[in-house]
Amino acid sequence: MMMEKYAANLEIKVDERTAELQIEKQKADQLLYRMLPRAVAERMKQGQSIGAELFDTVTVYFSDVVSFTNLCSQSTPMEVVAFLDDMYTLFDSIIESYDVYKVETIGDATCWSLGSLTEMETHT
Repeated sequence: MMMEKYAANLEIKVDERTAELQIEKQKADQLLYRMLPRAVAERMKQGQSIGAELFDTVTVYFSDVVSFTNLCSQSTPMEVVAFLDDMYTLFDSIIESYDVYKVETIGDATCWSLGSLTEMETHT
């Protein structure tokens, strides 16, 4: 009877740890997808080598908030952070519908590319 209780308890602990591991794996995947294009991240997770690719047509877009320094001088740090968070959350929600990759965001400047994940005939 004691061995059965031990085995049952051990099984519960294994299930709990497996669930915790799955949650942590999802967090790691989300972080990886924020750092790399999803297709590249998936290939890396499968152990495939990632080489340079050549595309005939790629659009690269750079943006910068006009008068950002002036805006910062007239706002609290939390207001600036909230503004940037709102702006980039909106941008991210829009570009999810398209094959756009956000290359980098630093402060008020950001860079996106279109057509660099998969070959495209048009960019509309």
